[in-house]
Amino acid sequence: MNENTIQTIQYAIDSDGVAILTIDLPGKSMNVLTHEFMDELEILVQRVAGDDAVKGAVITSGKKAFIAGADIKDMVTAYDRGLSEKETFEFSHQLNRRFRAMETCGKPIAVAINGLALGGGFEVCLACHYRVMTDDPRAFVGFPEVNIGLLPGAGGTQRLPRLIGVSEALPMILQCKNVNPQKALELGIVHELAATDEVVERARQWVLNTGDPVQPWDKKGFKVPGGAGAMTPKNAQNYMVGTSLLAGKTQHNYPAPIAALSAIYEGCIVPIDAGLNIESQYFGKLLAGPVARNMMRTLFISKTSADKLARRPRDIEKSKVSKLGILGAGMMGAGIAYVSAKAGIEVVLLDSTVDKAEQGKSYSANLLDKAISRGYSSEEKKQALLGMIKTTEDYADLNGCDLIIEAVFEDMDIKADVTAKTEAVIPESAIFASNTSTLPITGLARASKRPDQFIGIHFFSPVDKMPLVEVIVGEKTSDEAIARSLDYIQQIRKTPIVVNDSRGFFTSRVFGTFTSEGIRMLAEGIKPALIENGAKMAGMPVGPLAVTDEVTIELAWKVGKATAAGLGLDYPSDPAQEVIARMIDPLDRKGKRYGAGFYDYPADAKKHLWPGLAEHFPHAESQPEVEAVIERLLTIQALESARCYEENVITHPEDADVGSIFGIGFPAWTGGVLSYIDTVGIREFVAVCDRLAEAHGDRFTVSPWLRERADSDSPFYS
Repeated sequence: MNENTIQTIQYAIDSDGVAILTIDLPGKSMNVLTHEFMDELEILVQRVAGDDAVKGAVITSGKKAFIAGADIKDMVTAYDRGLSEKETFEFSHQLNRRFRAMETCGKPIAVAINGLALGGGFEVCLACHYRVMTDDPRAFVGFPEVNIGLLPGAGGTQRLPRLIGVSEALPMILQCKNVNPQKALELGIVHELAATDEVVERARQWVLNTGDPVQPWDKKGFKVPGGAGAMTPKNAQNYMVGTSLLAGKTQHNYPAPIAALSAIYEGCIVPIDAGLNIESQYFGKLLAGPVARNMMRTLFISKTSADKLARRPRDIEKSKVSKLGILGAGMMGAGIAYVSAKAGIEVVLLDSTVDKAEQGKSYSANLLDKAISRGYSSEEKKQALLGMIKTTEDYADLNGCDLIIEAVFEDMDIKADVTAKTEAVIPESAIFASNTSTLPITGLARASKRPDQFIGIHFFSPVDKMPLVEVIVGEKTSDEAIARSLDYIQQIRKTPIVVNDSRGFFTSRVFGTFTSEGIRMLAEGIKPALIENGAKMAGMPVGPLAVTDEVTIELAWKVGKATAAGLGLDYPSDPAQEVIARMIDPLDRKGKRYGAGFYDYPADAKKHLWPGLAEHFPHAESQPEVEAVIERLLTIQALESARCYEENVITHPEDADVGSIFGIGFPAWTGGVLSYIDTVGIREFVAVCDRLAEAHGDRFTVSPWLRERADSDSPFYS
């Protein structure tokens, strides 16, 4: 590359001899660290250093943000391309070499941070001698790398601790905590704040008036603020306690946090160049491994694609919901009302009585009160949002709604009744959606006079916190209904997946295998603590017994009865349902809401497993290793997901993976249910299923379709 082909950075020298480098990648809404950008930055830094007429440089952005980070789409393929640790080390090492050359070029370089600077973009800033940041509170700096299985690999683990101390740097690197402009100034990350339209001039004035071209860590006698290594009490605590906390939090499934902590510890006790080399070695190991690939692909690329409505039918005009009707003001309906009103949508919250509807509205009031107490909202904003929610018992108030979301009790007759009453008053153009979690949409649509406008929109509890929404397409659901439902989900800033109709759809169907397998283990005599801890060690947020208590054993009992009836089976139909039926009658332990389930819920102490489980479900003499428990819990969910893919319930592996992580808490380190099969290896996965089927039953039996994929070594991701 020569200087005449520069495309990503605009280069100009002002009348005072200050070079202004404006980063503006063509065709992108955000600047990212591409190979082309890094090549061109190196050329231009050399030009600044070699031109006697140039006193120094200011780096800034031609876009609203500074730099959003590295190009993830380039890095995500490293594992699949079979790159060695030596090759992935070189990726980081080259970045470090170039940034190191910039900060030691002999000319002062300032950066004007006009918006967010994340990951590699933040590392560009740290490699500059002076940092001026916009005072816009919406801007921030931070390192998101650990959240996608990596660590800051362009000097972040070395420069930030040397700048602000290990204690202050650890939360930003290990916990990915972003820092706003004021906090960045307080910590000493940036040198000054200025209005967005003044940051370049402030940076330029520093180059002209001060212009120190030497970083603190390159000056004689430099010491890391607060000390390095484990020789100071505070740092000893950081590393010793930090290692223990990380191990407990990650269960050793996520290598990135420990690698980042190790890079900081080892790198900060040696000179900066050696520290950067250590960082690159740890980065290379992560990038060459499957966990980083899995997390980058699903948590970033696939989720971003879903957020941009990748499954939206084309050639249908973009829509917006102005007025939303919600049938049922229980926990789900109340949560949907809150997130919709928060998005500026007029909400009609209907229940059998106004009092019940008001109780649902109070959910929003309580959330807003909490936000006010934490300084995130105000009384004025609270009243404005509550004013968007109208409570009623009169179906006539639904007139004019663009979209209806039904969230009443899981009963076909009740749902059919509210559907008929609603369709009598809403516009012909309105979309009717059911929030059912298990009942087939095609069956529910039979109660509708317009089945082409009937669809499933399945939220997850609590709605205000859970990011996923599952869109279920019935046999007669039109493309327009799909498109308009997806537009609404984007309007309320949730992440959608689209699935075809099936009992339990995708998420409930797969999650049901997790809870059922855990309860089967209890029936087999496996100790409940081993079951619960095995699930958490696998990376599930809670154990199968605890989560069954949360949704209530009573609900599991009702769903089991309905499913058995729908399939023409007797109830109880399997060992897990036998346990559930027994917990209901005679034990009368219906779940957390009732104060007693698989766990006890004392008023003055933490919940704990019910000691009576050992009496009613005696422990087997021989207990499995925890690895065997983990294998069963993960395998059964992945196998059911493969069945969903085979049956066309799921049409894209990305949707299965996004849905499993963000909807049911499948471990993120796996990349999701189908990514887990690919990571294990499809041939090995089938072999595991065969072994488990022989030991535990037909539910682990693989289909001829999956066996054929294994025989031909055809993974879900090519």
